[in-house]
Amino acid sequence: MKQVTLKNAHEEFKNFLEQNKKSASTVVAYGKDIDQLIGFLEEVKKNNVHEVSTEDIQAFLAKLGNEGYTPKSVSRKINSTRTFYRFLKVNEYVTDDPSLLVSHPKYQLAPPRILTPTEYRALRDAARNDARMFAVIELLLQTGIRIGELANLRLSDIVKDSLHIAPFEKHEERNVPLNKSAQAALNKYLEARPKVTDDHVFVTKSGKPFLIRNIRTAVERYFRLAEIKGAKVNDLRHTFVAHHLKHGVSLVMLSKVLGHKRISTTERYLQYVPDRGKETSTLTEL
Repeated sequence: MKQVTLKNAHEEFKNFLEQNKKSASTVVAYGKDIDQLIGFLEEVKKNNVHEVSTEDIQAFLAKLGNEGYTPKSVSRKINSTRTFYRFLKVNEYVTDDPSLLVSHPKYQLAPPRILTPTEYRALRDAARNDARMFAVIELLLQTGIRIGELANLRLSDIVKDSLHIAPFEKHEERNVPLNKSAQAALNKYLEARPKVTDDHVFVTKSGKPFLIRNIRTAVERYFRLAEIKGAKVNDLRHTFVAHHLKHGVSLVMLSKVLGHKRISTTERYLQYVPDRGKETSTLTEL
């Protein structure tokens, strides 16, 4: 077994994630979680990876609970810790994984927030004079693509009446149809888009890519302007799914459009759509 300090192992772990092309958000999230764990371990005088026990990790998680972290957040930190220890074990820094004996806290997932027609029309109206944000909102709402996929779109991905979605993180590439509303919003934005060399579809005024965190902040600003409470960017995707299930769109087809690896992921939404229409293979506009 090789000897290594927690801090050095942490740096190697972050490099490992980056080399394996994990998304920047994943690297940051894991990095913060493990940094928080190491900070606690140093307080109890544990500086090397082989010194850490299951009881140490349990004490860390108990401290998080006492500080007000939700069971969901604690569960995420357990996942980060286990990923860290898998890395340590593969690299022969530890022989046993103390995180495996730590149990996840039980919690219930909140139901997805599905916007009503009145709400998403109000959101559109709030952004109507901002061609870029109107196009962002329309694409998220009318195609169901993920915010990361939208931020990653290139001009070459726009193919007539569809979008080519390149592989993103662990998601496979696919083609997503563009309805008339999405096409109109996208074309209007492209006419006003800054003439820059960067080939991202959505860019800033200075020609730099419109980053995920900035897209999220901008959309949430329009939620506030439209006086829509409790909504997040991902709820546009939830709304797309619920709308098409209600109108009877085939689960198989919808799953492919969404890029779900398993149809069971799409099926979970059925419990939130009590009135499902007659099955069809046609997507409709929202």
